[in-house]
Amino acid sequence: IRVRPLTCTETRRGDQRVVHSLGDGTVHVSAARHDATFGFSAVFDAGASQEAVFEGSGMRQLVELAIAGFSCTVFAFGQTGSGKTYTLMGPLTQSESRPAAPGLLGLMQRSFACLLEQSRSHGSDMALSASYLEIYNEQVRDLLSSGPPCALPLRWSKTCGFYVENQLSVDFESLEAITDLLLRGAEPWVQGWGHAEARSGGARAQTQGLGHCCGPQGRGGGQSITPPMLIPQPSTCPSKQGTLCFVDLAGSERVKETGSSGELSVEANNINRSLLALGHCISLLAKPRGKRMHIPYRDSKLTRLLARSLGGSGITLMVACISPSSHCLSETLSTLHYASRARRVTTRP
Repeated sequence: IRVRPLTCTETRRGDQRVVHSLGDGTVHVSAARHDATFGFSAVFDAGASQEAVFEGSGMRQLVELAIAGFSCTVFAFGQTGSGKTYTLMGPLTQSESRPAAPGLLGLMQRSFACLLEQSRSHGSDMALSASYLEIYNEQVRDLLSSGPPCALPLRWSKTCGFYVENQLSVDFESLEAITDLLLRGAEPWVQGWGHAEARSGGARAQTQGLGHCCGPQGRGGGQSITPPMLIPQPSTCPSKQGTLCFVDLAGSERVKETGSSGELSVEANNINRSLLALGHCISLLAKPRGKRMHIPYRDSKLTRLLARSLGGSGITLMVACISPSSHCLSETLSTLHYASRARRVTTRP
């Protein structure tokens, strides 16, 4: 759980701070008619730095597992303005000409730096590539392709599960190169924001890094949601491929809170359906294995792409971002209950 600071607007409005970290992964919500305590793997209060979140959330270990051949996923959940994108990417004001200060870099850039450090130690035995997707109004679009965005089909295979057909993957060998890709892909939806979040569709941006490793210990590891490609491996050398996927989910607030109308209202409803499908899958996965029924991953394109991450062979970190303001109490409690359910999900990597 990450609790953001009160904003200037909330302070001027006189909002009370109703969320408090008690230490040891415990967060307490105290307000009129509400008094609840929740336990999580870690809780980062308003004063926590980006570096503290990276180290304390287990993100470094997740990078190492991806390099070892596992399918790893990080997704940020919470209402609009709770700090999801800041946690993953850092400040939205950054650009190629005005990069963010090192201390403000998010989980993605820090993970890329860690990946590149490991890549250099592996030498030519390891290659890295990345792709960048957006699910917008239940259409999957490639944010790295040139020209106007077009919808890409989702396919299923026995070896890869759900994957995006014709998805563009780009090799990278430096932090500057992957950061440029990240900013280039993010530009359309940063420019297109409306009253709340004008360009979201269940998962506003999904960035995936593929690491192909080749070495004497290499055996078939976790599969990627895209078919193995780009990096030819010597036939005499066993290989393994791991993935590290970041998902910036759309805001989880109710449609009436977004101030959307017309086309944006239709989009907000699509977002809610997508997140509802995700919540339904998480609720079913949280049940004991003997009591589970069919998990409806096919209910949305978001849950199809996250099927392996949620309940299959992958390893997943969920960062639930919340506001401490009394004005956001309802959404904060909803997010905490949602995260509590997600915590009960177990996978078999």
